[in-house]
Parts: sequence; C-alpha cells; structure tokens
Amino acid sequence: MVLDYTKEYKKKTKTSAKLFSKSAKLHVNGVSHNIRFYEPYPFVVKKSAGKNLIDVDSNKYTDYWMGHWALILGHGPKDVKKNLQKQIEKSWMYGTVNEQTILLSELISKAVPVAEKIRYVTSGTEATMYAVRLARSVSGRKVIAKIDGGWHGYTSDLLKSVNWPFSESESSGVVNEEQIVSIPYNDLEKSLSILKKYSKDLAGVIIEPVLGGGGCIPAEPDYLKGIQEFCKKNNSLFILDEIVTGFRFRYGCLYPTMRLDPDIVTLGKIVGGGLSIGVMCGKKEIMEFADTTDKKKSERSYVGGGTFSANPASMVTGYSTLNHLKSKKSVYSKINDLGKFARKEIGKAFDGKVAITGKGSLFMTHFLKDGISEITNSTQAAKCDGALLAKYHFKMIAHDGIFFLPGKLGAISDSHSKEDIKKMVKASEEFTC
Repeated sequence: MVLDYTKEYKKKTKTSAKLFSKSAKLHVNGVSHNIRFYEPYPFVVKKSAGKNLIDVDSNKYTDYWMGHWALILGHGPKDVKKNLQKQIEKSWMYGTVNEQTILLSELISKAVPVAEKIRYVTSGTEATMYAVRLARSVSGRKVIAKIDGGWHGYTSDLLKSVNWPFSESESSGVVNEEQIVSIPYNDLEKSLSILKKYSKDLAGVIIEPVLGGGGCIPAEPDYLKGIQEFCKKNNSLFILDEIVTGFRFRYGCLYPTMRLDPDIVTLGKIVGGGLSIGVMCGKKEIMEFADTTDKKKSERSYVGGGTFSANPASMVTGYSTLNHLKSKKSVYSKINDLGKFARKEIGKAFDGKVAITGKGSLFMTHFLKDGISEITNSTQAAKCDGALLAKYHFKMIAHDGIFFLPGKLGAISDSHSKEDIKKMVKASEEFTC
C-alpha cells in the first residue's frame, strides 16, 4: 500500500498554497515551465543556499533538482556570488561586446576541442534551434534526425517524439514535422536502417550522450560511433547536445572520452553558472556559415543571438563556475563517487523492484513493471511506473525534506555529502511500493 502524504504536505505548506493560488490566476497552470507543476501544488521557494531550498513556510529541503541540473557547485557558491556582485556594481547589461564574454570563451575553447568558434544565446532551446538551422545551411538539406525520447527544448524544429507514445504529435501548431525523423536510442541497426531511407535529404543527426529527459540513460559508445560514421559518409552533420552533460562529469565535454568527433556541440546549464545561457560551438568551417559579412541571403545561416545574449552577468557567473571547476577538479571525483554510491544503495533499498540509470553525478529511479528488467532506451523507461516514481518523490518532499522534481532525475552537486545520500537512501527504504 502506498501512503498518501498529501495531508502532511498541505499542513506544512500553507503559505505556499496561498501564494500559488495567486500564481495560478496570473500564469498558465501557475508556473513558467510545464514540468514545475505537480499536485496538489508546488511549494514556493523563499531562498536557497548550498544544497538546500527553503520555502515560504521555512521548510528546508535537500535539493537534487539543482536548478534543472545546472547548479553543479550548489546554490549561491561564494566565489561565484562574489564575482557576480562585483559585476552588478558595474552593470549587468551592455548590449555590446564585452571582455567577460572573451574570458568565458577562452575557457570553453580550451576545454572543448570542437569549439573553434562560439555563438552565445540565452537558452538551450535557442542553441539547438540554431544548430539544426546551421546543419541545414551547411548541407543544403532539410531533414534532421533525433532520438526517441530526446529533449532539445521547445523549438518546432525538434519538438517530436519527446513523450511516449513517440508516434503521436507533441503539440498542435507545429509545422514541418515530416522534416524531423526519430530513431531508437542504443539500437544501431534499426537507427541506421531509418537514416538510410532519408540519406539524400538528411542534414544532420542531433543526439545526447546521456539521454536526460528520456530516462537518464547513457548512450552505448558503439552506438554513437556508428551514428557518427554514417553522418561522415553521408555528408550529414553530427551534432551532440551536451547541454546537460557538458562539464557535468569532467572538466569539458563527454564526447572526447568516447573518441567522437562532432561537427557542432551545444552547451548550457553548468556553463552559465546559474544564469541564463545557451551555447552553440563547432568547427570553424561550419560555424563560419553564421558569419553574415559579405554573404548573400542564400549563402548565410542567419543565426542571431538575442537582446540578452552574452550579457556580462551570465558571462561572469559562467566564467567563475568553470574557473572553479578547472582549479578544483576534485569536485568531479567527489560528486561522481557520490552518484555511484547513490545508484548502488538506492538499488539495494528497493531490492530488485527498480532499475537505476545514470552516470557520474546523475541518477534516476525506474519502478519496473510489464516485464521490463533493464533500461537502455526511452521506450523501456516510459513503460515503467511513472506514477509510482512521482509518489516516491512526493513522499520525500512531504515527509523527508528532500526535493526531486517529481518524476525527474536527480543531480548531485559539490554542496552534497555522503550523509545526504545516506539520508535519501533511508527515505527510500521507508517508501512502501
């Protein structure tokens, strides 16, 4: 029997309930990002520090959502905050070229070999939108392939096969869905079979080395190598979306450890240090298509940026975060070890009833059902008991002072400790499923 912790939650979050009722009158579904809503209502945060979120009722939660997994150093790390405060004294918006952008780009270009040229935007959605536009310009083709369960933001160019069942359209109002082809994750034979059908029109393939929103599932190295080999032979672009994985497991991207050679890489989250950012970077000869100087409209890829792209505040927090990670690489050994410990111990706590996916400091619990025994793709993940996962997460919010966005993966930061993981494991052992 699964206990209902709603009564306990409502008792603890009365001020949140009142505030959220106001939010619901002002905002669509009361939130500014679809996934931030959960029943009966999300608590309202007053402040955050280190590993903790503190709500308006003064409840404290150990946070594993960590700002959509962006806060690898935790909430408000001292050196990042100090440098941001210094920048704000000078101003936080110029709308012109600034030195802070150059400093951040120097760090990124040295850590990410493919980043021969860089263009900043303010969200991951924009970065992937521009990446596929660039692929179409370079190749002269229209079709983009993505993964079943792959999430690359809300751009219409990639809004397909995100949620199960993958054959259904994700939204009304989306056009040219026939220009987006979906392939199964970690199944090279089937993927290549589909790609071959579209080879003449295939501009590129965009893929995550760890399928974040689709179940926190690492790609098999041979799978990515096989897709890359096809792209190279077919003169299609191989695009890696490392918005989640970039600087998450090591200082730099994940792809060099897999001996991959992408044409374009998108970054975000961690490289913004907690402020809004999106990054498109790639090989010089490809990125130069975005240079509009002395080009006809038919020759260029019109890739802009935006009013707030490369704003000095985001550049400073990004630089401070990456500089910290560069100078203190022990952060990675710490959080990756904690992730390994979490996956192992949560698995033990549920004694074969779950599969734990993830890599390094990322992890996700899947409650198995319908004969599913392993999770290697988003179809298997979708067939697990998502409702039970949401109840498990909600129990920890209501009863244990632990925050996961219900149904989503968890991210460990440098502000977490082994004791925090043990506390989460104990809360898992107490959950009846």
